[in-house]
Amino acid sequence: MKNVNKSVLIWYSPEEMFALVTDVAHYADFLPWCDHAKVLEQDGTSMTAEVGIAFGGMRKAFVTRNIHSDMEGGGKQVSMRLVKGPFSRLEGNWRFHPVGDGSQRACKVELQLDYGFESGAVGAIIGPVFDRIAGSMVDAFIKRAEQIYG
Repeated sequence: MKNVNKSVLIWYSPEEMFALVTDVAHYADFLPWCDHAKVLEQDGTSMTAEVGIAFGGMRKAFVTRNIHSDMEGGGKQVSMRLVKGPFSRLEGNWRFHPVGDGSQRACKVELQLDYGFESGAVGAIIGPVFDRIAGSMVDAFIKRAEQIYG
């Protein structure tokens, strides 16, 4: 089982970052490893989405169920659980906490991911690729925020 825990302070609001992370349909526009992304189902507080990975000649897709919620203190959260894909486990949380009294356009972004693969062979092929993807995820969304929000 692998774990990723990343936390950064940035000059964008929790709402702005939450909007980018939940805009799954546009992932392929800015995530270099994403060859497709589509929302399969959506209601007011959750979404089921498919994301395709294309990296180094390899292509795989996975489906997650994402629950969107408000946190105490004005923050936002996205909790993600695997529905299907090449993983034995894929769970994670994005959390967006306001900084200070909330009047500033800033937040603390936290990403926590736990993942493992169905078989040793799959893990040997996909594992190193997904390790790089997971490790660069927060940075990719910060770059997207710079493009969208300035």
